Amino acid sequence: MKIINASVYTEESRFVEKDIFIKGEYFADQAGDTDMIDAGGCYGIPGLTDIHFHGCAGYDFCDGTQEALHAIAEYEASVGVTTMIPATMTLSYEELLKICRQASVYRNRQERTEDEKNEAMFQTMKEAIICGINLEGPFVSGEKLGAQNPKYLREPDQSMFDRLQEEGAGLIKLVDLAPELPGAMEFIRENKDKTVISLAHTAADYDTATEAFSAGANHVTHLFNAMNPFGHRQPGVIGAAADAGAYAELICDGVHIHPSAVRGALKLFGEDKVIFISDSMMATGLSDGDYYLGGQPVKVVGRKAFLEDGTIAGSVTNLMECMRRAVLEMQVPLETAVKCAAVNPAKHMGIYDKYGSISNGKVANLVLLDKETLKVKHVILKGKVIFSVEKTGCFL
Repeated sequence: MKIINASVYTEESRFVEKDIFIKGEYFADQAGDTDMIDAGGCYGIPGLTDIHFHGCAGYDFCDGTQEALHAIAEYEASVGVTTMIPATMTLSYEELLKICRQASVYRNRQERTEDEKNEAMFQTMKEAIICGINLEGPFVSGEKLGAQNPKYLREPDQSMFDRLQEEGAGLIKLVDLAPELPGAMEFIRENKDKTVISLAHTAADYDTATEAFSAGANHVTHLFNAMNPFGHRQPGVIGAAADAGAYAELICDGVHIHPSAVRGALKLFGEDKVIFISDSMMATGLSDGDYYLGGQPVKVVGRKAFLEDGTIAGSVTNLMECMRRAVLEMQVPLETAVKCAAVNPAKHMGIYDKYGSISNGKVANLVLLDKETLKVKHVILKGKVIFSVEKTGCFL
């Protein structure tokens, strides 16, 4: 396949007018067939990677079923999120074991399809690639629960984590915890080379957070949310993370964070250390109504999802839409937004050797965006066009 006339996002974080060549499943220096797309009036960007979301299209990752994983992966791919690391919630040990096991089974099926090159099956594959699991809970603080279930809170537990990682065949790429909990520092030191450790749902002060970063944590879950605010005398987790050079997640849905705070975070952390996430829940892609998140009832009205007490419960905005809002409503440069939604998450999760840029030899996951609206016109997954506005007649 050859794609012509696009403004292509490069590894230098700028757009360049050039052709894109795809051979089989990979970007190449020449096309593997005669198929061609004229992408005039489009930006060509790498497929996005969402490292923190809970569900969409009426399904929750915590359903722990192959049906849920399939529906979630299809929806994510359709909006240009081609690689995904879905997140758990604070649930029982047994439920978490099931979720990790089912994610492993699903990943194995995807890998078998890739290895066998079964053309009939490959032609119908329209699913985002699962690259890991984000273990958000149960090692979090009761003081900053957010939408987590207090019934299943636990202190960091090495044997529990080891078993979950075993059931998930090593898929747990990120563990969220509150560093003030007993045993947290020991857990961080023990696992810092095995997975990414993120500070999350925490009431920790600056000194405690700094100790955690020194021990090996290097990530902050949904910055500003479920933590103490940044203060000039009490900078807390936010100040400690900035000083430590940690990665910081931002939810740019227009609900969780004010645009000024988004811009401020990019200045404080730098565009290389900010990762856009959606934190989306099962209502994403659907209408207002009653849903659930991690087993708790959630009401959705407009762009807001909330528990009965009014607590925000995830978002109803997919990552592509979050990136679009960051650019069109929050004055974030497109080059920066793409870096935060496609490049940085792939680098930090250790998958940049295969995903996250339009480079020869990498998996050909590509999104063509209309230059005026930033709406999706084409999604290419593993070298195949899986969505095209020309076929559906509508933008995503």
